[in-house]
Amino acid sequence: MHTVVIVIHLMIVAVMIGAVLLQKSEGGGLGMGGGAGFMSSRGTANLLTRTTAVLAVGFFLTSLFLSWYAGYDRKPSSIISQPGQTQPAGGSPIAPPTSGGILDSLKKADEQQQAPAPSGPQVPRSQ
Repeated sequence: MHTVVIVIHLMIVAVMIGAVLLQKSEGGGLGMGGGAGFMSSRGTANLLTRTTAVLAVGFFLTSLFLSWYAGYDRKPSSIISQPGQTQPAGGSPIAPPTSGGILDSLKKADEQQQAPAPSGPQVPRSQ
């Protein structure tokens, strides 16, 4: 389902880009877009404008659907609570753990690897 909607969305985008590029420039912003094209009548301009509007509505609808579908099974979570911790029924906040944090584990790993510090500059050795 998700893949089908993405394919439809991309097809709408490609056709909408083409419809916008086919429209005649009103102000001549880049100095091009004048006169003799195969789509130069007023009726074609209205058709392209309506087509662009319909494609824009389709683009917004597929975008909204994809956004909704991406968050459909998402459950709210908290960055404060950790797995295995529950808040007491009284509603008082839980004190943060005194040990076992990431900094403590990094400190323990550093202490385990304690290599003697060099006494001075060392010459690089070839392998």
